[in-house]
Amino acid sequence: MRTNRRKFISTAAAGSLAAATIPFSACSSVAGSPFSPSELKSRYAKLDEIIKTPLLKKDLFTEPVIIDTLELLRYGRSYLCRVRSRDGAEGISVAHSGISTLFPIFLRNLQPFFTGQDARELDLILERVYIYNFNFRYNGITLGLPLATIEFAILDMLGRIAGKPSGELIGEVHNPEVAVYVATEFREKPLEEHFELIKEAVSEYDANALKVKVGYQYSGTKDLHYRGVPGKTEKLIPLLRETYGTGVSLYADSNGYYDVDEAIRVGRLLEEYKYSYFEEPVMYDHFEDIKAVTDALTIPIANGEQDQSFVNFRWLIANDGLDIVQPDNYYFGGMIRSMKVALMAHAFGKEFIPHMSGGGLGFLYNSIIVSIAPNAGAHHEFKGLDTNVIFECPTSPLKVVNGKIKVPTGPGMGVNFDPDFVSKHEIVKM
Repeated sequence: MRTNRRKFISTAAAGSLAAATIPFSACSSVAGSPFSPSELKSRYAKLDEIIKTPLLKKDLFTEPVIIDTLELLRYGRSYLCRVRSRDGAEGISVAHSGISTLFPIFLRNLQPFFTGQDARELDLILERVYIYNFNFRYNGITLGLPLATIEFAILDMLGRIAGKPSGELIGEVHNPEVAVYVATEFREKPLEEHFELIKEAVSEYDANALKVKVGYQYSGTKDLHYRGVPGKTEKLIPLLRETYGTGVSLYADSNGYYDVDEAIRVGRLLEEYKYSYFEEPVMYDHFEDIKAVTDALTIPIANGEQDQSFVNFRWLIANDGLDIVQPDNYYFGGMIRSMKVALMAHAFGKEFIPHMSGGGLGFLYNSIIVSIAPNAGAHHEFKGLDTNVIFECPTSPLKVVNGKIKVPTGPGMGVNFDPDFVSKHEIVKM
């Protein structure tokens, strides 16, 4: 077993969970697995128990919270989700920009399903949506993104009813402040221009961690045969370490660009220059390839931003095929589902560093889920504070100070939207 292979990973599974097996998917191992069939069965059983255990603390609510209305609101390019209970409680969330394409799923499928439900049953509602109602027709971001938007609004409403931060409805606060890394792109640029843009991005924020793109995979180009600048990655990796020294944590992400052999080659270069992890070295759903890279390298391997269900995480964790799980709050369908992935990883001594997508308040929602993760990594994704949303946050400046963002402690998501700004939005209808 590789339990001592990475110095930052705990050798002991955190917590003790029941080992009852639930019908989720077949338990299968790979050639060279360090686990016997009985050990693997036990690992799957522990993960299945986490998946099926509800997180929402229903005991905080003595009466049903019936969802009366669930609305998608639009003002220009701004989309909000507003939920109201029959008793007049309200919650609001900011939708991911992708809702401009996926709003029919929100309106035709999810809105009628949630209306009339008891919000205290949020765990069960999410399970029913994925397993019984829409999963065999809609999957991935198509379902996860509008569903997460709804879940954020419901958690905001429930937090205001209970007088607690939304994170404390589904977990306990472990990290009142969240250290961030500056996420950069620019991989289609020549080396010199890429390097200057990275320095510019880093200088804008008070952070001492940086993630860069290696390889080449950029959907914005129409050149089907372009494969990047030859040798650029091999120059950029040492250049950044030489520039920022050992006081800055460096991370690398290839977005699945490499095959196994190339990922191992680049991974060894990252090891040489003391990068802290290698994200998506191969395609995200190529289970055995991810594990092959993980087994070959000492640098921690991260994966999960594009995962759409528990299946990938379950297999990779059970078979010790990665070191860091990275679900995206929006893509994966919300905080409850993402938190379950964090707990699955925690049970086997692995870290949780969620991917952050979307503008608006994506940085806020990401900080909240990190705050309640017992196995949160050292730094977390940050793509800037630019937002067209008008709000106030009484308990946090929501700025990067000394490399960290203070997580709000007010009820719900901790932010209050400007009423005039909200009133400019109109209800979206089919």
